[in-house]
Amino acid sequence: MAVLASKSTRIIVDENISWRLKKLLSSWDILPVNEITAQERLSDFKIWQFAKANDYSILTFDEDFWELQNLYSFPPKIIWLRIGNVNTQAIANLLLKYEESIIHFINDDNLGVYELYL
Repeated sequence: MAVLASKSTRIIVDENISWRLKKLLSSWDILPVNEITAQERLSDFKIWQFAKANDYSILTFDEDFWELQNLYSFPPKIIWLRIGNVNTQAIANLLLKYEESIIHFINDDNLGVYELYL
């Protein structure tokens, strides 16, 4: 698929999503949380701060990031997977299915949360 983005489409993958997603979506700029720092487990707020400072969106299953966005607005943008317990390949397939919409979401300064359902 052609790159449609005018802004960065960098995505931090929350710890509850496998780092293997990076391999399945090799054309995406994905940073698993565990690659940010090896020394400590990062709190959601520290992940939020890192994403904001480094122009990342956050891919997550957790509503915690939505709550942070309600408190502090955006960026960072949240891609919220509302899909239950599925394997990494199913997540990759879902993201690829909606890739164009996700890119448009990231580039729209008026939107902060993109929810994906199965």
